[in-house]
Amino acid sequence: MPLRILPLLFYLAVWTGCNAQQDQPPTTDNSPYTFDTPSRDGTGKYYLGREISHVMGHFAADWLERPEREEEENVSQAIANMEIQPDEEIADIGAGSGYYTFRMAQKVPQGKVYAVDIQPEMLDLMRTRIEREGIENVELIRGTESSPELEANSIDLAIMVDVYHELAYPREMMQNIVGALRPGGRFVLLEYRMEDPTVPIKTLHKMSEEQAVREMEAVGLTLRENIDNLPWQHCMVFVKDKTLN
Repeated sequence: MPLRILPLLFYLAVWTGCNAQQDQPPTTDNSPYTFDTPSRDGTGKYYLGREISHVMGHFAADWLERPEREEEENVSQAIANMEIQPDEEIADIGAGSGYYTFRMAQKVPQGKVYAVDIQPEMLDLMRTRIEREGIENVELIRGTESSPELEANSIDLAIMVDVYHELAYPREMMQNIVGALRPGGRFVLLEYRMEDPTVPIKTLHKMSEEQAVREMEAVGLTLRENIDNLPWQHCMVFVKDKTLN
């Protein structure tokens, strides 16, 4: 195993839940979730047949900013795939240390990036950089487990990078994201490819295209394309129907 993979396997074994905002949407008889004995890396909570994984906490911030990430994941290409326009308003959901946030902010000089995270430690890391560098088009938002806390019809693009599989309430979160997207808005989902056994990531931290499409269709998003030009990840572009408000 390449030595550069070892930090990844370490950080994927570190879980934190104490710093998340523990909002608990009410459970109803028609809840989309089921429960079973947790697997080694899972929560025991299932959504549409997929076990939700534990969350990678703020202790992994150094790994998110590792120098070799560009080579391993081709982040520049992933951002190019998003076809960002200079005046767009973008939400980086689960922004973490801001690795994508600050790169996208450079693409929207007339726009804005909302960096959404539930961990105050991650928000503090980004705030320090914003103040140090005088960045004016990044706004920090503390989301909850079920909502990004964005206004309705306020963004052109939302992205999640290796975050979706950890969401405690994926149905509610995605419904709120769809509500925040303007008609015709895009949702870009980057997840490690379940279909590729050579991707050196634990199984619960991968997703298949089939599973992703199933879960996005449940909230009214349609797959426009899965751009297959990244080393390890799917780059799936979903769109909101222009007739939806």
